[in-house]
Amino acid sequence: MPSFDDFGLSPAMMSSLSRLGLVQPTDIQRQALPHCLAGRDVIAMARTGSGKTAAFGIGLVENLRPRDFSVQALVLCPTRELADQVAKALRELARAKRNIKILTLCGGVPIGPQIGSLSHGAHIVVGTPGRIEDHLRKGTLDLGKAGMVVLDEADRMLDMGFEASVETILAATPDRRQTLMFSATWPGAIRALSGRYQKDPVDVRVEGAQAAPDIREVFFEIPPQAEVPAVMALLSRYQPTSAIVFCATKQNCDDLAARLREHGFSAEALHGDLDQRERDSVLVRFGNRSCSILVATDVAARGLDIKSLPLVINAEPARDPEVHTHRIGRTGRAGEEGVAVTLCTPSKGHKISRLESARGQAVQWGDSDALLATEISPVTPPMVTLNIAGGRKNKVRPGDILGALTGEAGIPGNAVGKIDLFEFESFVAIETDYAAPALKRLERGKIKGRNLRVRYA
Repeated sequence: MPSFDDFGLSPAMMSSLSRLGLVQPTDIQRQALPHCLAGRDVIAMARTGSGKTAAFGIGLVENLRPRDFSVQALVLCPTRELADQVAKALRELARAKRNIKILTLCGGVPIGPQIGSLSHGAHIVVGTPGRIEDHLRKGTLDLGKAGMVVLDEADRMLDMGFEASVETILAATPDRRQTLMFSATWPGAIRALSGRYQKDPVDVRVEGAQAAPDIREVFFEIPPQAEVPAVMALLSRYQPTSAIVFCATKQNCDDLAARLREHGFSAEALHGDLDQRERDSVLVRFGNRSCSILVATDVAARGLDIKSLPLVINAEPARDPEVHTHRIGRTGRAGEEGVAVTLCTPSKGHKISRLESARGQAVQWGDSDALLATEISPVTPPMVTLNIAGGRKNKVRPGDILGALTGEAGIPGNAVGKIDLFEFESFVAIETDYAAPALKRLERGKIKGRNLRVRYA
């Protein structure tokens, strides 16, 4: 069996990988990492959850010059969420190396603090095209030494209209650079972009349009206007700890999430009209199991790092087979079986025909009448999230919050779930039975020696 020992990595990197529990490379890592380390251009197709971030991240970190605080590597991502996750993963990979600075530059937050951080230097910048372009226009970001550039989820960046921005950004980097492109799909625009900006790239593909073997997939043909009852029936039938429901539009997401909440389901919408704080709150609650159902558009859900997702529902078919494969690829990871269900009205049947043609086999249809007869039983999340009006800028640490809860309040440590810190606020998940006393304790007590406002998120 291949292992990371085979790649000639530094002791510091091997230490980081060991601490992360990474011993055997995934397919994408095994195929792409040697070329990333060697400085070759790579164009790779791999679905979410394949380990692609480590595939390029290890190469970036290993090839840095730590004493040079100019920007040596740039990672472009389509969304803030993906950029945050990539930056977090890179920091974990670089943890055993001294003085490696990684900055995240995304829109939705003030640009001033970012300019201040850039003035102190950085080795790796991770950001979204719009905000990177803003910094280039202002002259606050110098990419003249960025010899390594990664386009992560390049297909989605093009889908979102960032092609011109990407080309402007690449023009600001050295001609002699390593360019790595990672994409879940392989449209013609990606091949054209590669042709313009990559030199003799290594072609790596680890996934096709087939469903993964650890995903159990079923399709239901339903009458028009039956999407909401069908989604509720599926959630009641499978009782998932967490699920993503995909919709085509922002309005559909809002409408479906509202209808689900009316019937007692814990559901939140995720789409591009949410501001940064709203998005953070939704993603935190979904990630810490205090919200069971995320109703999302394809664009908003790109880059979400969800380790265990037992159920994906397509409230309506995806626009093409590759997007369908990307949607359902969020379940059935890490050896766990996942379930992917697609609902289809008669007018959308042509999309299923396209999927069958791409796969070369027929899909499996379920009994719609039996599904719609399912007794509705809302999924109850096991946790409740508390929002604390203090974060990293207030010197609040996870240990301070945990100590306040488990000290005088007497909340058992195992009843406290995930703690997420942001600049000026924090979130803590509490088992439902302990949520009320935990809120009361934090309202009356102090965290980090001060009274901080606490409320249910």
